[in-house]
Amino acid sequence: MQIIITSSFWLFLLILLLVLQLSLVLIVILKPITRYLVGKEISSLMDRLLSDKYTQNLMEVWPAGKRISVLNILEIGFRAQQGKIITRPLGSPKHFPGFDNLMFAPNVMTRLSLPENTSMNMKVTIGPKAAKPMIIDIPIMIGAMAYGVALSEEAKRALARAAKTLQTSTCSGEGPFLPEERQEAGKYTLQISRWAWGARTQEQIDAADMLEVQMGQGADMGSVSIEAKEFQGRAQELSGLAPDEPAVAFPAPPGIQKLSDWPGFMKQLRRQSKGLPIALKIMATGHLENDLEAAVKLGFDAVIIDGAQGGSHATTPIKQDDFGIPSFFALCRAVRFLNKAGVRNRISLIVAGGYFTPGECLKAIALGADAIYMATVPLLALTHNQVGKVIPWEPPTTLVFYDSPTKGKLDIDQAATSVVNTITSMVLEMEEGMRALGKSSLKELSLDDLVALDSLTAEVTGVKRIY
Repeated sequence: MQIIITSSFWLFLLILLLVLQLSLVLIVILKPITRYLVGKEISSLMDRLLSDKYTQNLMEVWPAGKRISVLNILEIGFRAQQGKIITRPLGSPKHFPGFDNLMFAPNVMTRLSLPENTSMNMKVTIGPKAAKPMIIDIPIMIGAMAYGVALSEEAKRALARAAKTLQTSTCSGEGPFLPEERQEAGKYTLQISRWAWGARTQEQIDAADMLEVQMGQGADMGSVSIEAKEFQGRAQELSGLAPDEPAVAFPAPPGIQKLSDWPGFMKQLRRQSKGLPIALKIMATGHLENDLEAAVKLGFDAVIIDGAQGGSHATTPIKQDDFGIPSFFALCRAVRFLNKAGVRNRISLIVAGGYFTPGECLKAIALGADAIYMATVPLLALTHNQVGKVIPWEPPTTLVFYDSPTKGKLDIDQAATSVVNTITSMVLEMEEGMRALGKSSLKELSLDDLVALDSLTAEVTGVKRIY
Protein backbone atom coordinates (compact mmCIF):
# COMPACT_ATOMS: atom_id res chain seq x y z
CA MET A 1 0.00 0.00 0.00
CA GLN A 2 1.46 3.33 -1.06
CA ILE A 3 0.74 6.49 0.96
CA ILE A 4 0.96 9.75 -0.99
CA ILE A 5 1.23 12.98 1.07
CA THR A 6 0.38 15.93 -1.13
CA SER A 7 0.59 18.67 1.54
CA SER A 8 3.93 19.95 2.87
CA PHE A 9 2.17 20.74 6.14
CA TRP A 10 1.21 17.11 6.73
CA LEU A 11 4.69 15.99 5.76
CA PHE A 12 6.13 18.39 8.33
CA LEU A 13 3.68 17.12 10.96
CA LEU A 14 4.66 13.49 10.27
CA ILE A 15 8.36 14.31 10.61
CA LEU A 16 7.69 16.19 13.85
CA LEU A 17 5.83 13.21 15.32
CA LEU A 18 8.68 10.85 14.37
CA VAL A 19 11.21 13.20 16.02
CA LEU A 20 9.11 13.38 19.18
CA GLN A 21 8.79 9.59 19.35
CA LEU A 22 12.55 9.21 18.88
CA SER A 23 13.19 11.76 21.61
CA LEU A 24 10.93 9.90 24.04
CA VAL A 25 12.73 6.65 23.34
CA LEU A 26 16.12 8.28 23.93
CA ILE A 27 14.89 9.84 27.18
CA VAL A 28 13.72 6.44 28.45
CA ILE A 29 16.98 4.73 27.46
CA LEU A 30 19.34 7.49 28.60
CA LYS A 31 17.49 8.56 31.78
CA PRO A 32 19.39 6.19 34.11
CA ILE A 33 22.72 7.17 32.54
CA THR A 34 21.89 10.88 32.76
CA ARG A 35 20.80 10.60 36.39
CA TYR A 36 24.01 8.73 37.26
CA LEU A 37 26.27 11.30 35.58
CA VAL A 38 24.44 14.29 37.05
CA GLY A 39 24.40 12.73 40.49
CA LYS A 40 28.10 12.00 40.32
CA GLU A 41 28.95 15.58 39.34
CA ILE A 42 26.75 17.04 42.07
CA SER A 43 28.30 14.74 44.64
CA SER A 44 31.78 15.77 43.52
CA LEU A 45 30.81 19.45 43.66
CA MET A 46 29.37 19.14 47.16
CA ASP A 47 32.47 17.31 48.36
CA ARG A 48 34.64 20.17 47.08
CA LEU A 49 32.40 22.86 48.53
CA LEU A 50 32.51 21.23 51.96
CA SER A 51 36.22 20.39 51.98
CA ASP A 52 38.13 23.09 50.06
CA LYS A 53 39.73 25.88 52.08
CA TYR A 54 37.50 28.97 52.28
CA THR A 55 40.05 31.04 50.35
CA GLN A 56 39.98 28.46 47.54
CA ASN A 57 36.30 27.65 47.72
CA LEU A 58 33.85 28.61 45.00
CA MET A 59 31.40 29.64 47.70
CA GLU A 60 33.59 32.58 48.69
CA VAL A 61 31.42 34.52 46.24
CA TRP A 62 28.44 34.03 48.57
CA PRO A 63 29.60 36.28 51.44
CA ALA A 64 31.20 38.62 48.90
CA GLY A 65 27.85 38.89 47.14
CA LYS A 66 26.16 39.70 50.46
CA ARG A 67 28.53 42.66 50.89
CA ILE A 68 28.36 44.07 47.37
CA SER A 69 25.74 43.78 44.67
CA VAL A 70 25.93 42.19 41.24
CA LEU A 71 25.84 45.74 39.84
CA ASN A 72 28.91 46.66 41.92
CA ILE A 73 30.77 43.61 40.61
CA LEU A 74 29.76 44.45 37.04
CA GLU A 75 30.92 48.05 37.32
CA ILE A 76 34.21 47.00 38.93
CA GLY A 77 34.73 44.90 35.80
CA PHE A 78 34.00 47.87 33.52
CA ARG A 79 36.49 50.02 35.42
CA ALA A 80 39.13 47.29 35.37
CA GLN A 81 38.67 46.81 31.62
CA GLN A 82 38.67 50.45 30.53
CA GLY A 83 40.46 52.52 33.15
CA LYS A 84 38.07 55.38 32.33
CA ILE A 85 34.99 57.06 33.78
CA ILE A 86 32.03 54.76 33.26
CA THR A 87 28.52 55.96 32.50
CA ARG A 88 25.15 54.33 33.13
CA PRO A 89 21.90 54.73 31.19
CA LEU A 90 18.55 55.45 32.85
CA GLY A 91 19.59 56.64 36.29
CA SER A 92 20.41 55.23 39.71
CA PRO A 93 19.20 51.82 40.94
CA LYS A 94 18.82 53.22 44.46
CA HIS A 95 15.34 53.37 45.98
CA PHE A 96 14.71 56.74 47.61
CA PRO A 97 11.84 57.64 49.93
CA GLY A 98 8.83 58.69 47.89
CA PHE A 99 5.06 58.89 47.82
CA ASP A 100 4.26 55.42 49.14
CA ASN A 101 3.33 56.66 52.62
CA LEU A 102 0.80 59.13 51.26
CA MET A 103 -2.74 57.97 50.54
CA PHE A 104 -5.70 59.81 49.04
CA ALA A 105 -8.49 60.48 51.52
CA PRO A 106 -11.90 61.01 49.88
CA ASN A 107 -14.88 62.12 51.96
CA VAL A 108 -17.16 59.13 51.60
CA MET A 109 -20.35 60.49 53.22
CA THR A 110 -19.82 64.24 53.35
CA ARG A 111 -18.83 64.76 49.70
CA LEU A 112 -20.12 62.66 46.84
CA SER A 113 -17.82 61.39 44.13
CA LEU A 114 -18.51 62.64 40.63
CA PRO A 115 -20.36 60.79 37.85
CA GLU A 116 -18.26 59.01 35.24
CA ASN A 117 -19.33 61.45 32.51
CA THR A 118 -18.20 64.56 34.43
CA SER A 119 -16.03 66.83 32.31
CA MET A 120 -12.54 67.03 33.81
CA ASN A 121 -10.31 70.08 33.51
CA MET A 122 -6.73 68.83 33.19
CA LYS A 123 -5.30 71.95 31.50
CA VAL A 124 -2.19 73.60 32.88
CA THR A 125 -0.82 77.09 32.22
CA ILE A 126 2.97 77.32 32.40
CA GLY A 127 4.32 80.80 33.11
CA PRO A 128 0.97 82.47 33.88
CA LYS A 129 2.51 85.95 34.17
CA ALA A 130 4.49 85.72 30.92
CA ALA A 131 3.21 87.63 27.91
CA LYS A 132 2.78 84.33 26.02
CA PRO A 133 2.16 81.60 28.60
CA MET A 134 2.23 78.00 27.40
CA ILE A 135 -1.08 76.17 27.85
CA ILE A 136 -1.16 72.36 27.68
CA ASP A 137 -4.14 70.01 27.88
CA ILE A 138 -2.68 67.57 30.41
CA PRO A 139 -0.31 67.92 33.39
CA ILE A 140 2.22 65.43 32.01
CA MET A 141 4.95 66.88 29.80
CA ILE A 142 7.52 64.89 27.84
CA GLY A 143 10.82 65.71 29.47
CA ALA A 144 14.22 66.68 28.17
CA MET A 145 15.89 63.89 26.22
CA ALA A 146 18.64 65.15 23.97
CA TYR A 147 19.10 64.39 20.30
CA GLY A 148 22.61 63.10 19.60
CA VAL A 149 23.73 63.31 23.20
CA ALA A 150 21.24 60.54 23.96
CA LEU A 151 18.41 59.78 21.52
CA SER A 152 18.18 59.14 17.80
CA GLU A 153 16.26 61.24 15.30
CA GLU A 154 13.64 58.49 15.02
CA ALA A 155 13.04 58.49 18.77
CA LYS A 156 12.84 62.28 19.00
CA ARG A 157 10.38 62.47 16.11
CA ALA A 158 8.18 59.81 17.70
CA LEU A 159 8.14 61.67 21.03
CA ALA A 160 7.31 64.97 19.30
CA ARG A 161 4.52 63.36 17.31
CA ALA A 162 3.08 61.83 20.49
CA ALA A 163 3.22 65.15 22.34
CA LYS A 164 1.31 66.87 19.55
CA THR A 165 -1.43 64.24 19.68
CA LEU A 166 -1.61 64.55 23.47
CA GLN A 167 -1.66 68.37 23.25
CA THR A 168 1.24 68.65 25.65
CA SER A 169 4.83 69.85 25.37
CA THR A 170 7.96 68.00 24.36
CA CYS A 171 11.43 69.29 25.19
CA SER A 172 14.43 69.48 22.90
CA GLY A 173 16.81 68.45 25.64
CA GLU A 174 20.37 69.69 25.66
CA GLY A 175 21.40 68.32 22.25
CA PRO A 176 21.67 70.15 18.93
CA PHE A 177 18.44 71.59 17.51
CA LEU A 178 16.72 68.99 15.32
CA PRO A 179 14.43 70.67 12.74
CA GLU A 180 12.40 67.50 12.13
CA GLU A 181 11.54 67.28 15.81
CA ARG A 182 10.16 70.81 15.83
CA GLN A 183 8.13 70.08 12.68
CA GLU A 184 6.54 67.04 14.32
CA ALA A 185 5.79 68.72 17.64
CA GLY A 186 2.93 70.92 18.75
CA LYS A 187 3.99 72.72 21.94
CA TYR A 188 7.78 72.79 22.01
CA THR A 189 10.21 73.62 24.82
CA LEU A 190 13.72 74.58 23.75
CA GLN A 191 16.58 74.13 26.16
CA ILE A 192 19.23 76.82 26.48
CA SER A 193 21.88 74.29 27.36
CA ARG A 194 25.45 74.15 28.63
CA TRP A 195 27.10 73.07 25.38
CA ALA A 196 28.81 75.00 22.59
CA TRP A 197 25.55 75.06 20.62
CA GLY A 198 23.45 75.77 23.71
CA ALA A 199 22.81 79.50 23.24
CA ARG A 200 20.57 78.68 20.21
CA THR A 201 19.88 80.96 17.28
CA GLN A 202 17.11 83.53 17.15
CA GLU A 203 15.35 81.41 14.53
CA GLN A 204 15.38 78.41 16.86
CA ILE A 205 14.12 80.50 19.78
CA ASP A 206 11.32 81.91 17.62
CA ALA A 207 10.18 78.33 16.93
CA ALA A 208 9.71 77.54 20.63
CA ASP A 209 6.73 77.85 22.99
CA MET A 210 8.91 77.96 26.11
CA LEU A 211 12.63 78.33 26.84
CA GLU A 212 14.35 76.23 29.46
CA VAL A 213 17.71 77.28 30.88
CA GLN A 214 19.45 74.06 31.87
CA MET A 215 21.81 74.23 34.84
CA GLY A 216 21.51 70.59 35.78
CA GLN A 217 19.20 67.61 36.02
CA GLY A 218 18.42 64.85 38.46
CA ALA A 219 21.56 62.81 37.93
CA ASP A 220 23.90 65.26 36.26
CA MET A 221 25.35 68.74 36.49
CA GLY A 222 28.72 70.35 35.90
CA SER A 223 31.22 69.76 33.12
CA VAL A 224 31.17 66.51 31.16
CA SER A 225 32.45 65.41 27.75
CA ILE A 226 31.44 63.05 24.96
CA GLU A 227 34.03 61.46 22.70
CA ALA A 228 33.83 62.50 19.06
CA LYS A 229 33.34 58.90 17.87
CA GLU A 230 30.12 58.64 19.94
CA PHE A 231 28.72 61.82 18.39
CA GLN A 232 29.50 61.30 14.73
CA GLY A 233 26.97 61.87 11.98
CA ARG A 234 24.19 64.39 11.66
CA ALA A 235 24.15 65.39 15.33
CA GLN A 236 27.77 66.42 15.06
CA GLU A 237 27.03 68.39 11.90
CA LEU A 238 24.11 70.22 13.54
CA SER A 239 26.26 70.96 16.59
CA GLY A 240 28.85 72.82 14.51
CA LEU A 241 31.69 70.69 15.90
CA ALA A 242 34.53 69.36 13.76
CA PRO A 243 34.45 65.60 12.98
CA ASP A 244 37.22 64.81 15.48
CA GLU A 245 36.16 67.36 18.11
CA PRO A 246 34.70 66.04 21.37
CA ALA A 247 31.54 67.61 22.78
CA VAL A 248 32.25 69.31 26.11
CA ALA A 249 29.58 70.69 28.44
CA PHE A 250 30.22 73.97 30.24
CA PRO A 251 29.42 74.77 33.89
CA ALA A 252 26.70 77.17 32.63
CA PRO A 253 25.13 78.14 29.28
CA PRO A 254 27.31 80.12 26.82
CA GLY A 255 27.54 83.72 27.94
CA ILE A 256 27.87 83.00 31.65
CA GLN A 257 31.47 82.93 32.84
CA LYS A 258 30.81 84.15 36.37
CA LEU A 259 27.80 84.61 38.66
CA SER A 260 27.60 88.34 37.95
CA ASP A 261 26.83 87.54 34.30
CA TRP A 262 23.36 86.19 35.13
CA PRO A 263 21.35 89.47 35.11
CA GLY A 264 22.69 90.50 31.69
CA PHE A 265 22.19 86.99 30.35
CA MET A 266 18.54 86.98 31.46
CA LYS A 267 17.93 90.48 30.08
CA GLN A 268 19.20 89.40 26.66
CA LEU A 269 17.28 86.11 26.75
CA ARG A 270 14.11 87.97 27.71
CA ARG A 271 14.51 90.17 24.62
CA GLN A 272 15.06 87.12 22.43
CA SER A 273 12.10 85.25 23.89
CA LYS A 274 9.59 87.96 22.89
CA GLY A 275 7.23 87.11 25.73
CA LEU A 276 7.70 83.33 25.90
CA PRO A 277 7.94 81.88 29.42
CA ILE A 278 11.51 81.16 30.54
CA ALA A 279 12.07 78.24 32.88
CA LEU A 280 15.08 77.21 34.95
CA LYS A 281 15.93 73.51 35.22
CA ILE A 282 18.10 72.40 38.15
CA MET A 283 19.20 69.37 40.05
CA ALA A 284 17.45 69.35 43.42
CA THR A 285 20.09 69.62 46.16
CA GLY A 286 20.36 70.43 49.83
CA HIS A 287 20.79 74.09 48.81
CA LEU A 288 17.46 74.13 46.97
CA GLU A 289 16.12 77.24 48.68
CA ASN A 290 19.23 79.25 47.71
CA ASP A 291 18.80 78.17 44.10
CA LEU A 292 15.11 79.07 44.12
CA GLU A 293 15.83 82.46 45.66
CA ALA A 294 18.23 83.18 42.78
CA ALA A 295 15.61 82.02 40.26
CA VAL A 296 13.01 84.37 41.77
CA LYS A 297 15.39 87.34 41.69
CA LEU A 298 16.29 86.66 38.06
CA GLY A 299 12.63 86.62 37.07
CA PHE A 300 12.19 83.06 35.80
CA ASP A 301 8.58 82.20 34.92
CA ALA A 302 8.90 78.53 35.89
CA VAL A 303 11.27 76.20 37.69
CA ILE A 304 11.84 72.56 36.82
CA ILE A 305 13.18 70.64 39.79
CA ASP A 306 14.68 67.27 38.96
CA GLY A 307 15.05 64.91 41.91
CA ALA A 308 17.78 62.34 42.46
CA GLN A 309 15.68 59.65 40.74
CA GLY A 310 16.13 61.39 37.38
CA GLY A 311 17.09 58.86 34.70
CA SER A 312 19.85 60.82 32.96
CA HIS A 313 21.45 58.90 30.11
CA ALA A 314 25.17 58.11 30.20
CA THR A 315 26.00 59.85 33.46
CA THR A 316 28.44 58.63 36.06
CA PRO A 317 27.44 56.35 38.95
CA ILE A 318 28.75 58.85 41.51
CA LYS A 319 26.35 61.54 40.26
CA GLN A 320 23.43 59.12 39.92
CA ASP A 321 23.90 57.53 43.35
CA ASP A 322 25.43 60.24 45.53
CA PHE A 323 24.26 63.68 44.32
CA GLY A 324 20.95 65.49 44.78
CA ILE A 325 17.96 64.85 47.01
CA PRO A 326 14.86 62.70 46.34
CA SER A 327 12.04 64.18 44.27
CA PHE A 328 9.48 63.89 47.07
CA PHE A 329 11.47 66.06 49.49
CA ALA A 330 12.48 68.48 46.73
CA LEU A 331 8.83 69.08 45.81
CA CYS A 332 7.76 69.78 49.38
CA ARG A 333 10.66 72.14 50.04
CA ALA A 334 10.08 74.00 46.76
CA VAL A 335 6.37 74.51 47.44
CA ARG A 336 7.09 75.74 50.94
CA PHE A 337 9.70 78.24 49.72
CA LEU A 338 7.65 79.60 46.82
CA ASN A 339 4.63 80.06 49.09
CA LYS A 340 6.72 81.82 51.71
CA ALA A 341 8.28 84.06 49.07
CA GLY A 342 4.79 85.02 47.86
CA VAL A 343 5.49 84.07 44.22
CA ARG A 344 3.61 80.79 43.94
CA ASN A 345 0.94 82.35 41.69
CA ARG A 346 3.61 83.78 39.38
CA ILE A 347 6.12 80.93 39.04
CA SER A 348 5.04 77.54 37.71
CA LEU A 349 6.51 74.49 39.42
CA ILE A 350 7.33 71.49 37.25
CA VAL A 351 8.72 68.39 38.95
CA ALA A 352 10.72 65.54 37.50
CA GLY A 353 12.67 62.46 38.49
CA GLY A 354 11.15 59.07 39.29
CA TYR A 355 7.48 59.67 38.47
CA PHE A 356 6.21 56.39 37.05
CA THR A 357 2.55 56.01 38.08
CA PRO A 358 -0.67 58.05 37.85
CA GLY A 359 -0.92 58.01 41.64
CA GLU A 360 2.51 59.56 42.09
CA CYS A 361 1.67 62.28 39.57
CA LEU A 362 -1.66 63.10 41.18
CA LYS A 363 -0.12 63.19 44.65
CA ALA A 364 2.56 65.58 43.40
CA ILE A 365 -0.12 67.93 42.07
CA ALA A 366 -2.04 67.73 45.34
CA LEU A 367 1.18 68.69 47.14
CA GLY A 368 1.58 71.77 44.94
CA ALA A 369 3.19 70.87 41.60
CA ASP A 370 1.70 72.31 38.41
CA ALA A 371 2.97 69.64 36.04
CA ILE A 372 5.21 66.59 35.83
CA TYR A 373 8.07 66.03 33.43
CA MET A 374 8.30 62.40 32.32
CA ALA A 375 11.21 60.89 30.42
CA THR A 376 11.80 57.26 31.43
CA VAL A 377 8.12 56.31 31.00
CA PRO A 378 7.77 57.60 27.41
CA LEU A 379 11.27 56.30 26.62
CA LEU A 380 10.28 52.76 27.59
CA ALA A 381 6.91 53.13 25.85
CA LEU A 382 8.71 53.95 22.58
CA THR A 383 9.89 50.36 22.20
CA HIS A 384 6.61 48.64 23.08
CA ASN A 385 5.92 45.73 20.70
CA GLN A 386 9.23 46.41 18.93
CA VAL A 387 11.74 44.85 21.33
CA GLY A 388 11.75 41.64 19.28
CA LYS A 389 13.83 43.52 16.72
CA VAL A 390 16.86 43.54 19.05
CA ILE A 391 16.46 41.10 21.94
CA PRO A 392 17.93 38.75 23.13
CA TRP A 393 21.29 40.04 21.89
CA GLU A 394 20.78 43.74 22.60
CA PRO A 395 18.74 45.68 25.19
CA PRO A 396 15.50 47.34 24.01
CA THR A 397 16.96 50.84 24.42
CA THR A 398 19.33 50.23 21.50
CA LEU A 399 16.30 50.98 19.35
CA VAL A 400 16.29 54.60 20.54
CA PHE A 401 19.86 55.66 21.35
CA TYR A 402 21.77 57.81 18.85
CA ASP A 403 25.00 55.79 18.92
CA SER A 404 23.22 52.46 18.30
CA PRO A 405 23.46 50.64 14.94
CA THR A 406 19.86 49.39 15.36
CA LYS A 407 18.19 52.80 15.86
CA GLY A 408 16.87 52.72 12.29
CA LYS A 409 14.69 49.72 13.15
CA LEU A 410 12.35 51.85 15.28
CA ASP A 411 8.96 52.28 13.63
CA ILE A 412 8.17 55.95 14.31
CA ASP A 413 4.39 55.66 13.88
CA GLN A 414 4.14 52.65 16.15
CA ALA A 415 6.44 54.22 18.74
CA ALA A 416 4.43 57.45 18.81
CA THR A 417 1.18 55.51 19.22
CA SER A 418 2.62 53.56 22.15
CA VAL A 419 3.65 56.78 23.90
CA VAL A 420 0.22 58.31 23.31
CA ASN A 421 -1.50 55.21 24.68
CA THR A 422 0.73 55.10 27.75
CA ILE A 423 0.25 58.73 28.77
CA THR A 424 -3.45 58.71 27.84
CA SER A 425 -3.95 55.72 30.12
CA MET A 426 -2.16 57.51 32.96
CA VAL A 427 -4.21 60.68 32.58
CA LEU A 428 -7.46 58.68 32.47
CA GLU A 429 -6.49 57.03 35.77
CA MET A 430 -5.71 60.42 37.26
CA GLU A 431 -9.16 61.61 36.18
CA GLU A 432 -10.78 58.57 37.78
CA GLY A 433 -8.95 59.32 41.01
CA MET A 434 -10.11 62.92 40.91
CA ARG A 435 -13.74 61.88 40.36
CA ALA A 436 -13.47 59.61 43.41
CA LEU A 437 -12.28 62.64 45.38
CA GLY A 438 -15.18 64.71 44.06
CA LYS A 439 -12.85 67.05 42.15
CA SER A 440 -13.29 68.05 38.50
CA SER A 441 -10.23 70.30 38.14
CA LEU A 442 -6.56 69.94 39.01
CA LYS A 443 -6.77 73.30 40.76
CA GLU A 444 -9.17 71.81 43.32
CA LEU A 445 -6.60 69.32 44.62
CA SER A 446 -4.92 70.16 47.93
CA LEU A 447 -3.24 68.73 51.01
CA ASP A 448 -6.70 67.99 52.42
CA ASP A 449 -7.04 65.23 49.83
CA LEU A 450 -4.15 63.30 51.38
CA VAL A 451 -3.32 61.47 54.58
CA ALA A 452 0.14 60.39 55.80
CA LEU A 453 0.88 56.89 57.06
CA ASP A 454 3.90 57.89 59.13
CA SER A 455 5.19 60.84 61.13
CA LEU A 456 8.06 61.74 58.79
CA THR A 457 5.77 62.02 55.75
CA ALA A 458 3.31 64.11 57.75
CA GLU A 459 6.07 66.43 58.94
CA VAL A 460 7.61 66.86 55.49
CA THR A 461 4.34 67.46 53.63
CA GLY A 462 2.16 69.15 56.21
CA VAL A 463 -0.46 66.48 55.58
CA LYS A 464 -2.45 65.15 58.54
CA ARG A 465 -1.36 61.81 59.99
CA ILE A 466 -3.46 58.69 59.81
CA TYR A 467 -3.30 58.43 63.64
